[in-house]
Amino acid sequence: MGAEGLDDEDVPALTTGQAADVLGVQPAFLRSLDAGRMLRPQRSAGGHRRWTRRQLTLAARVRALFDEGLTLTAAWKVVSLEDRVGEVERERDVALAELDRTRRELARVRRESAEAVKASTKALTESTARSGSSVHVNRVPGLPRVAGTSPAGARSSTTPATTTDITSP
Repeated sequence: MGAEGLDDEDVPALTTGQAADVLGVQPAFLRSLDAGRMLRPQRSAGGHRRWTRRQLTLAARVRALFDEGLTLTAAWKVVSLEDRVGEVERERDVALAELDRTRRELARVRRESAEAVKASTKALTESTARSGSSVHVNRVPGLPRVAGTSPAGARSSTTPATTTDITSP
């Protein structure tokens, strides 16, 4: 293992004896966490347990709860639930940051779109004013202004409605 792995809390770096010394517990305590499938240390090529700093943090919390009178199983359940809550909180924070970034991006795109519509409308108005022609401009909410067209299906005001224009359900 290189020096860069020492900062990674998930690198299996400590033997059971070393981990027990760090935590101030007997090696049997750590072996019982492994035997109870609460914490599963990786194994070296020779089959020896190798504990990570993250596992030692969880083991220390289990030990503290065990010392407070909880059974080993109950202490593990509390610690695993606390750990899961921490993961969910981190995921939530990442999602909220992404949502905030997306909202800022959406606001920027909306501003740029509004500015582009305003600029094209101004250019169209100036163009029609220079040419001296009268252009009918239809406005559909949410869409940019379009010159010289009428909405699909629009009727002339001089065409009366007939009974054939009405469809039955």
